[in-house]
Amino acid sequence: MAPMLVFIDESGDPGFKIEKGSSPVFVLSMVIFDNDDAASAATAAIKAATIAQRVRPEWKFSKCDNDRRDAFFEAIAGLSFQTRAVVVEKSRIHSHTLQTKPRQFYSYFTRLMMKHDGGALRDAKVIIDGSGDRQFKQALQSYLKRELDDGALRKIAFKDSMRDPLLQLADMTAGAIARSYSDRSNARRWRSVLSRNRQIGDVWDFR
Repeated sequence: MAPMLVFIDESGDPGFKIEKGSSPVFVLSMVIFDNDDAASAATAAIKAATIAQRVRPEWKFSKCDNDRRDAFFEAIAGLSFQTRAVVVEKSRIHSHTLQTKPRQFYSYFTRLMMKHDGGALRDAKVIIDGSGDRQFKQALQSYLKRELDDGALRKIAFKDSMRDPLLQLADMTAGAIARSYSDRSNARRWRSVLSRNRQIGDVWDFR
């Protein structure tokens, strides 16, 4: 039996200097496909939208205008996947370690998101947006394999989102969820589309 496929990306940053530009909210999103066929269909749909919308070099929620966001979420409307996310409002974080060590912040919340998966992860092949140096990637891989339940993971790999449409999908879902925590007039616009299409499995607000 083929492993399920999981793609992880984030919106925001792990910094705490909000007054100097750090994001007040950090969102990690994982997009889950039950099989290769569903993942292939999503890849094809996103590639077609990339050409139609003349997006270069990749889909990023923060860099798209509203029309392109609308076009993207319309293009993926009929696809079969589930999004699970953890939302961290930084004002709730009081740990000095999490406030001052960005890598530990990222690793900790990646683990929490995957640990509290509602049983969704089964023999999963996990692809994570490949930022960070080799040492950090190896440490994160070892940490997740050690901390997560037996049977949840088959493999963890890192890829450049520019070359992987499904990591771009994870970015766009993370961005849509993060936007819903803002005070903008269209804050829930794209998250609502995902919910309407039953493509959000769970959004966990960290407390």
